[in-house]
Amino acid sequence: MRFSANISLLFPELPLMERPAAARRAGFSYVEAWWPFDGPDPSTGDITAFVDALRAADVELTALNFYAGDMAAGDRGVLCWPDHQEKFRRSVDALRTCALQTGCRAFNALYGRLRDSGPERQSEVAVENLAFAARALADIGGVVLLEPLTAAENPGYPLTTPEEALAVIDRVRAKHGLTNLALLFDTYHLAGNGVELFAALEAALPRIGHVQVADHPGRGQPGTGRLDIPGILRVLAEGGYAGYVGCEYKPQGRTEDSFEWLKACS
Repeated sequence: MRFSANISLLFPELPLMERPAAARRAGFSYVEAWWPFDGPDPSTGDITAFVDALRAADVELTALNFYAGDMAAGDRGVLCWPDHQEKFRRSVDALRTCALQTGCRAFNALYGRLRDSGPERQSEVAVENLAFAARALADIGGVVLLEPLTAAENPGYPLTTPEEALAVIDRVRAKHGLTNLALLFDTYHLAGNGVELFAALEAALPRIGHVQVADHPGRGQPGTGRLDIPGILRVLAEGGYAGYVGCEYKPQGRTEDSFEWLKACS
């Protein structure tokens, strides 16, 4: 398994641009991030600063979120919001620039909460935006990821199981003939929705493009909850999963002290 440090959650005491170096000091060669900019239109300078922080730390960016709205205010993506369609598509240009400069090829598009515009209209917008993003990244080998989230913590977010996310991906494939879309399998979110993780892995493994791990409950590092993360990783390895595993958890204590569990998985 190749593990990446999610610098949007790990090392929270540091500014974002200092976290790649902290990850490197902790032994990581790979990092991933949520959308690292303030809005959908980062300046050239903002993109350069982010890329330079990765290069200076000598870490590889393995996954990056698309623009997802105001996450701190409770937004969980804008993919399905008709009034944010232009913002999402502008963010694709910035994300492509990051991809070309970093070599990152996995990109997570949070679906967004359902709003008053209605689920059918929002479903149509989501499919069209996913197709737009997949086309924009296809020539560089980019894969667009779709992630179920925990329903209790993200009310109105309609994707809660692998089957629901894969159904959306299948709509994009059927309508647009695009194949560079995959499932993001997050242990914390799926466990929070009552998904039996081992059964879900068996069913979805060929269509998983990225994996993120955190324990449940609490979203802490593996070993702080009830999930058998080492067992899940063994199933992934035995099933031929060749992607990265993102450490996307809220460290219980100092981040530097939260990596003991990795020794059992190496």
